[in-house]
Amino acid sequence: MSRKLRPATQLVRGGLNRSNHGETAEAMFLTSGFVYDNAEQAEATFKNEIEHYQYSRFANPTTTMLEDRLCAIEGAEACRLMATGMAAVHSALLSHLKTGDRLVASRALFGSCHWIVSTLLPRYGIQAEFVDGGDMAQWQVALSKPATMVLLESPSNPMLELVDVPAVCKLAHAAGALVVVDNVFATPLLQKPLEQGADVVVYSCTKHMDGQGRVLGGAVLGRKKWVEEVLMPFIRNTGPAMSPFNAWVILKGLETLKLRVDQMCRNAAAVADFLSERAEISRVLYPFRADHPQHALAVRQMSAGGTLVTFDIKGGKEACFRFMNALQIVDISNNLGDSKSLATHPATTTHMRIGPEERAKLGITDGTVRLSVGLEDVADLIEDLAEALDAVSAPGLRAAE
Repeated sequence: MSRKLRPATQLVRGGLNRSNHGETAEAMFLTSGFVYDNAEQAEATFKNEIEHYQYSRFANPTTTMLEDRLCAIEGAEACRLMATGMAAVHSALLSHLKTGDRLVASRALFGSCHWIVSTLLPRYGIQAEFVDGGDMAQWQVALSKPATMVLLESPSNPMLELVDVPAVCKLAHAAGALVVVDNVFATPLLQKPLEQGADVVVYSCTKHMDGQGRVLGGAVLGRKKWVEEVLMPFIRNTGPAMSPFNAWVILKGLETLKLRVDQMCRNAAAVADFLSERAEISRVLYPFRADHPQHALAVRQMSAGGTLVTFDIKGGKEACFRFMNALQIVDISNNLGDSKSLATHPATTTHMRIGPEERAKLGITDGTVRLSVGLEDVADLIEDLAEALDAVSAPGLRAAE
């Protein structure tokens, strides 16, 4: 088609490749391998002289459709799928870095990403340096000398800290670094890091893309040359491939991604406003609220505030647990981006292992709650949150678990 399709259409139609049967829904190719017409074709395939599917660890018709669809919505030249979001982050980093290289990362990373940077990379002789993502002066100092890679999340997990992506990309490129952006919280609908100067974007497809708590998956997107020459040899030989079944589920999830994300953003904004008026809450973080410390940057980089709200409950861990145990609609879970609203206590779950000192640097307190706002009626969500907060003020009224 000659004209450029809009995001909602790409999410339904992008990458569609029907078989000779003319199926309406994308076909699911549950096969480990593929056959050749003759030995010569097999040889030519392995010599990369012709294109032919070889083995589903390398490529598969179903996973190819999902890769093509993600490229269409992200505006990327190439995409490769992984078994999980963490496999995507790990592969993007380890395929590019080697002993003696230097990586600069925003301090505000998901717990497992933080572990890779702080613990795993140094084991391989890779220098890793953290900076506060919202402090441009720290980026300028860190990138005033050569670097190989930059890794950042924006908005970050769980404190919704933003990084000035175009400004950091400019500094990083001057230092010789490849910029990798974890765009899970924003989704490709609310923020396009490649358009802002990033080189690589990583996703946990488990989150909004599936968005219904069914399957795991990850994706790495970037320039075709880097994906084929750097990333592909690594994943081809280390094997973090996505299952064709999972790819098919995520393909179907993408069809409703815009509808879900739009409504979840509206719900999240309303929930944030409600929470800001409660006496039990000492702080509410939502990027599109005027009181967010980086509100202007959020409005400049994102088209909506996202589906996550982070807040602090007075009284620390005990009050948080009382609140969470009193919830009757919102579930306690460490997942996010789901059609169901989910609450987690980062200090004792997702960011437990980074330690209290590092949590303090990130602003994560024992009273911090991360709320992934779902598709329930927002009035029901607010009533549930209100009753749970009442239980914090009056423990005797606590709802039965």
